[in-house]
Amino acid sequence: MARALRFLVRLMGWSCVAIGLFHVLLGNAAIPGAAHAGTTVDSWGRFMGASFTGYGLAWIWAARQRPIPATAVRWLAAVFLLGGVGRVLSLALHGWPQWFQIALSVIELGLPPVYFWLADADERATRAAHTANAAEPAAGAAHDIPA
Repeated sequence: MARALRFLVRLMGWSCVAIGLFHVLLGNAAIPGAAHAGTTVDSWGRFMGASFTGYGLAWIWAARQRPIPATAVRWLAAVFLLGGVGRVLSLALHGWPQWFQIALSVIELGLPPVYFWLADADERATRAAHTANAAEPAAGAAHDIPA
């Protein structure tokens, strides 16, 4: 479980960084159906791309910790879930978006429960390893009873 968490946290981080930079570099062209949306949407999209890049860097930071902090994973997953909830709100208020946005919604609503479930896997594995190491006698330690 700890390996799955580590893999998913890294994957999330690098994916968010790549997507964020894609939006910073391409602006409106990165948004399906928004290629001619105008300068305001372009400015907003590039800003949000930079923010998403930072969000991805936070995931990468979490992946580099030993153990991966469960609290950080839960907070980052909650932010991702909030994005999915925002898409559902948009759907309810304005109707169905372009098909790719629907696919993203499924990911944004489906992945956070997995992260919530795995969040403390690395901390548990580390704790178990420390407990096992503490239970083993030190190498070369004498097991004689003092006289």
